[in-house]
Amino acid sequence: MRNLLFKKVDYTVGKLLEDVAMGEIGLPELQRPFVWNAAQVRDLIDSMYRGYPIGTLLFWENALPDGVRTIGIESKQKVPRLLIVDGQQRLTALYAVMKGEPIVDNKYCHQRLYIAFHPLEEKFEVANSAVRQSPEWIDDIGVLWASDFDPYTFVEEYCDRLADHKGLPVQELRKRVNKAIQQLIHLENYPVTALEISSNASEEQVADVFVRINSKGRSLRQADFILTLMSVFWDEGRKALEDFCRRTTRPSVDKSPSPYNPYIHPQPDQLLRVAIAVAFRRARLEVVYSILRGKDLRTGEFSAERREEQFAKLHRAQEEVLHLQNWHDFLQVLKRAGYLHPSMISSGATLMYTYVLWLIGLRDFCLDKHRLRDLMARWYFMSTLVGRYTRSPETRMDQDLGLLRDKSSAAEFVEVLEREMAAVLTADFWSITLPNILTSASSRNTGQFAYYAALSILDAPVLYSTMKVRELLTPDIRARKSALERHHLFPRKYLIREGFANRYINQVANYALVEWHDNAYISDRAPSDYAPQYESRFTPDTIAEMYRYHALPERWYAMDYPSFLEERRRRMAAIVREGFQSLTQSSNQGYAKMPLH
Repeated sequence: MRNLLFKKVDYTVGKLLEDVAMGEIGLPELQRPFVWNAAQVRDLIDSMYRGYPIGTLLFWENALPDGVRTIGIESKQKVPRLLIVDGQQRLTALYAVMKGEPIVDNKYCHQRLYIAFHPLEEKFEVANSAVRQSPEWIDDIGVLWASDFDPYTFVEEYCDRLADHKGLPVQELRKRVNKAIQQLIHLENYPVTALEISSNASEEQVADVFVRINSKGRSLRQADFILTLMSVFWDEGRKALEDFCRRTTRPSVDKSPSPYNPYIHPQPDQLLRVAIAVAFRRARLEVVYSILRGKDLRTGEFSAERREEQFAKLHRAQEEVLHLQNWHDFLQVLKRAGYLHPSMISSGATLMYTYVLWLIGLRDFCLDKHRLRDLMARWYFMSTLVGRYTRSPETRMDQDLGLLRDKSSAAEFVEVLEREMAAVLTADFWSITLPNILTSASSRNTGQFAYYAALSILDAPVLYSTMKVRELLTPDIRARKSALERHHLFPRKYLIREGFANRYINQVANYALVEWHDNAYISDRAPSDYAPQYESRFTPDTIAEMYRYHALPERWYAMDYPSFLEERRRRMAAIVREGFQSLTQSSNQGYAKMPLH
């Protein structure tokens, strides 16, 4: 039999919670968003009370020498010997209820978990106003495990409240209540089995074990391991990531500077990836995890000094990532690229990896911010359009970072990115590939978003309107209906009457951006009915310009539908190309040559 990667250890709930309190077991989720709802916590306590099993916990031994210190000012009593891999929610729920500790909800607000208990009926409930007003309920079972809890006095006071309420003999009432209370208190002795995986196991092995034993089949990501490692050695660094993410979701109350924005509300693991890429020029996290553990990749040995050096690099990079000026300057890249509305952001990975290159260009190659913004606007436009980071994003980004590892000048940085864009956006791409991308009925088509972005870049008017696309795509507008809507040029009901299926009706090339009240007016009328009426509002020259931007041939409404789709796809691709080349012209005006740091 091969050597086992784990050992079985039996705990009691009381021992587990004591080890969490002392820091023997690392439970960072006490300050992370708690994903269980209160009913799940209630059911967990109820299962334990009834003597049912609640599953096995999975720990991973921390491969570190004794006596090492954590990074930062908020050190625990000791460095955790065990990192929890599976069972975070169960252990967090028990700690929060039995220790009376608040948890952080999915809106990053602190709240207590109040589970109520009915001793006479021996049932549990999530505390609510009805429970709190009833003398029959204990509205917070957490008081039963407080250090100053007196069972005798508690039972006496409870029975006094119910003496006239139930009509039970006092002795019988006291006996039943005392039995139920004692059974609940003794949940401290509830047995729990844990599997402790050896510190010699690799993160890949730990993830594989997790997947094999986890009934939900949720896979662990490399980012999960690194975030857990940060909780042990640099907890304020992880808290900074989470606080930044929380503050992106809503404006600051006092109007102070904040990372809030309408485009993206990143998760901590997304910003972590940015910091890692900036610090180590790597996107694949498995190697970075080993580096941050202080592992010598050649000898396999761990070193506290090496670990601290690598965390110091991560610390410096993360400061750049979370710097509010850097963050908001980067978000101007999206506006410059024409991606004005959050609905146009089709890939969080593309946005984050563009931020990586923006920071590297700014920090390591000292490009002027204005030139860098134009360059990265083109990079984001290209990457979104072709789905550069859609499949195997880590691998693709690792390759991009690899192209920069031996470069030292601003000119070389620009040359690398220009060469990559030119290799992708060839003449065949514009004339063949992009029209094919537009042959789709998907509402998240990257070609369609690029077309809308190009209309913004080129300052095009809304179809049959004096307003500009850029003006109506602003995310600051809030109304019951969007000011700008996608509209079927050949209306749905009209095409259904003509015998076309949905996959043809909802083609990207059948959509145009119009003001919403025009959309309502057009309804299901034939194009040959409504379009000439709209044309009559404008001069021939204005209509010609409008049709050029909106990729519409003259008298498009008289064309047969399949021919219209084919011709419009070709014209849309040409407008996308024109928008990108508009960015290219400004970017090619040059960049400031500045000394490296």
